[in-house]
Amino acid sequence: MIGPLQDQFDRKIDYMRVSVTDRCNLRCIYCMPSEGVKFIEHHEILRYEEILRIVRVASRFGISKVRITGGEPLMRRDIVRFIASLSEVSGIEDISLTTNGVLLKLYAGDLFKAGLHRINVSLDSLDPVKYESITRGNHLSDVWEGIEEAERIGLKPIKINNVPIRGFNDDEILDFAMLTIKRPIGVRFIEFMPIGAKEIWEERKYISTEEIKNKIRVLGDLKPVNSDRQAGPAENYRLPGASGVIGFISPLSNHFCSTCNRLRLTSDGKLRPCLFSESEIDLKNPIRNGCDDDEIERLLCLAVQIKPQGHRITERMPCRFQRTMSKIGG
Repeated sequence: MIGPLQDQFDRKIDYMRVSVTDRCNLRCIYCMPSEGVKFIEHHEILRYEEILRIVRVASRFGISKVRITGGEPLMRRDIVRFIASLSEVSGIEDISLTTNGVLLKLYAGDLFKAGLHRINVSLDSLDPVKYESITRGNHLSDVWEGIEEAERIGLKPIKINNVPIRGFNDDEILDFAMLTIKRPIGVRFIEFMPIGAKEIWEERKYISTEEIKNKIRVLGDLKPVNSDRQAGPAENYRLPGASGVIGFISPLSNHFCSTCNRLRLTSDGKLRPCLFSESEIDLKNPIRNGCDDDEIERLLCLAVQIKPQGHRITERMPCRFQRTMSKIGG
């Protein structure tokens, strides 16, 4: 390893989120507009070999954790082969994946054998009718079968990501919290963010972490679970008698910018130092124009140096972003 990536605010950058596609088999209301989105042309998407090259260079600077995202990453052809190749990159110690779970049952076993360590499943309702209205898809049973298959083969921890939205699914907060009592999985409540489908975001639909906690406390005291914020943005708690953990991710009410340790690589080859910043460093064109690894190193370091101290989106609400989450990588 050459040396760790460290930004101007003394944050050690050791985590890269890699979007492998902007395509998805769902049309979640908070992610995509009702008319859908224009997908990135196939030839503009980074090839697996190009992603692996970027990760290899980044690993020399201390990037040790990689999360695969989309769109829906399991929709991309040969994803298992890619995970297997990624697991062979020297210095990469942890490989995780975020999925909507629709195809998880089909791929869970092969992903585990290929070297996938952890999995997060995005799930915003346990009610089939409501799930369909949120996702514009009828796949709730497929998602649960995928979660059960992941449990069976030993993928762990399994975490469910839930975005409570007032008037949509906030009446299910307790149902999700109780999942951690019934089975050894994690449930993470993520504050609704002003990024994605423009027509769905309204401040009145936003629910703060503190309000979510207050709803859950009727089930018992939330006991803090010691966790390293460098390992992720969630504050973790456990209910009495629970085998699973409840996490809270608070990008708006209590943002974790001071401990942010990540970069994001979009599916079309842009390195994004902050989810909420429009600043991007192009890696795809230099690579396709024949640049050497030294140039990739320079661009990685540049991305780290322009990483902002904080997102400040609460100071400029309402705000709109050029890219949807499906194009950035969730």
